[in-house]
Amino acid sequence: EEEFKWLLQEEVHAVLKQLQDILKEASHRFALPSSSSGGAVKQENFVLSTSGTDQVKGVLTLQGDALCQADINLKMPRNNQLLHFAFREDKQWKLQQIQDARNHVNQAIYLLMNRDVNYQFRTGLEVLKLMDAVMLQLSRARNRLTTPATLTLPEIASSGLTKMFTPALPPDILVNFYINLNKLCLTVYQLHVLQPSTTKNFKPAGGSILHNPGAMFEFGNQRYEVSHVHKVECVVPWLNDALVFFTVSLQLCQQLKDKISVFSSYWNYRPY
Repeated sequence: EEEFKWLLQEEVHAVLKQLQDILKEASHRFALPSSSSGGAVKQENFVLSTSGTDQVKGVLTLQGDALCQADINLKMPRNNQLLHFAFREDKQWKLQQIQDARNHVNQAIYLLMNRDVNYQFRTGLEVLKLMDAVMLQLSRARNRLTTPATLTLPEIASSGLTKMFTPALPPDILVNFYINLNKLCLTVYQLHVLQPSTTKNFKPAGGSILHNPGAMFEFGNQRYEVSHVHKVECVVPWLNDALVFFTVSLQLCQQLKDKISVFSSYWNYRPY
């Protein structure tokens, strides 16, 4: 019983402090401008590449949770024509995944800071509930980076991203940016128009992270089919750091839960 009291009063707070330190480091990696920092977030340039193809090349400039510049060259397979697109100077593309992940991290930090060193945990159940709440936020933060949104082709076609470029994208090109783990990805879809007289069986594609050639959709009273798909990506090192911090923090939470559960069952302090 004395050991269990010591665990509740001393070790729990030591782990909470450790978790706070790790998660503050994770939060700093996202480096979004805050009212307290006052300064602008630095811009980082990343070169897009993929193995086995040079159809799409480009440079992306990331500033916190926003793509502030994109410079893309696209070689069209049909005629080897080279197209060049860049973001308009007045445009930025917000990466909601980064913003959401950081919000979840900050929510986890808030939960931990609510139990300062003077707070006395009375029961194992109380600690378990706190760990569950923190783990939920951390799992959500990680999932936002590891699981991009599934979108239909009409959703991609109608997104504001298509209007970001100068010169304007031709009607037979669609683009989509997203985060996948520690990578910033760009997918370029080349389309061809399905003529009304076509004998192809029209089946509109559903939502997906990545659509394959042959996927069909209808947009603006016109039917299209995806003819080519190009995916290029670049590694963002600080996203990798953040994912490592999430994993370490989740392990710490689980270890503390396991200790509490062992004591709770042993001393008949039933957690549930």
